[in-house]
Amino acid sequence: MNDFRDRLSGFDDRLLDQTLFSIAGTTVTVVTLVTVGLIVLATFIVSRLLQRALGKALAIRGIEREGTVAAAKRLLHYVILAIGLAVAFDTLGLDLSALFAAGAVFAIGIGFAMQNIAQNFVSGLILLLERSIKPGDVLEVEGRFVKVEHLGVRATTARTLDDEEIIVPNSAMVQGTVKNFTLKDSTYRLRATVGVIYGSDMALVRRTLERVAAAMEWRSRKRDPVVLLADFADSAVVYEVSVWMEDPWGMRRSKSQLHEAIWWAFKEEGIVIAFPQVDVHFDAEVGDSLRALRAVS
Repeated sequence: MNDFRDRLSGFDDRLLDQTLFSIAGTTVTVVTLVTVGLIVLATFIVSRLLQRALGKALAIRGIEREGTVAAAKRLLHYVILAIGLAVAFDTLGLDLSALFAAGAVFAIGIGFAMQNIAQNFVSGLILLLERSIKPGDVLEVEGRFVKVEHLGVRATTARTLDDEEIIVPNSAMVQGTVKNFTLKDSTYRLRATVGVIYGSDMALVRRTLERVAAAMEWRSRKRDPVVLLADFADSAVVYEVSVWMEDPWGMRRSKSQLHEAIWWAFKEEGIVIAFPQVDVHFDAEVGDSLRALRAVS
């Protein structure tokens, strides 16, 4: 019985030490493959555990936006996976320095073709780490008023005021000038201009505009409206009305309501809104000639 056990044990040892193939002069046995498999399995387990811990840590800090948390977890997963694969390759006996050298040559070859992709990827990581732009923010990008819906690693999905979805490359938001109306607070300054004729009672015009602006239900109570005489134009005295609001995304509808309120208030007060017009004055000689032509005809 003992002799049988010794033979079985010797058979198991020979099976585990059996050479399967060689890589770069290093023999790979069954034990090596099992070890590599355990390393890869442990890598995924550690990655999942660290992702859960990262999600809880971000929640404690108040970072609960789905896009931001998902991107952070994805980045952590890639880092852990790279470390685990490096350890697995080293266990197999692969020369990582040679592999990195080959990868560097390959990267130079495709770098020019993937320049924009790499640029957008790095820009996405910058946006993720800085958190200067987040899902739900209202931005002005390249002259467009948009709301961010999803912040990806390569590009950002946003919705315009016309209810159109657009895809904005992350590099455009990192390298260009972007207005973020909800970066620290959502207070937005809404401006409306109106011109009145020169014969108007300017004191009445100011009082009317101040009353209309203060009566807007959607305006922010943190700041009082401001009425300014903006310009002495060719056909009108131009006033600018500024009203602050807490919802930048609704600025177009609010501006329409402000315009209508100004129109009806001016109607009520008898204030005439100016429009472009041209007065033509003739010299006396020209006037006499025209009258003479009319008399002849």
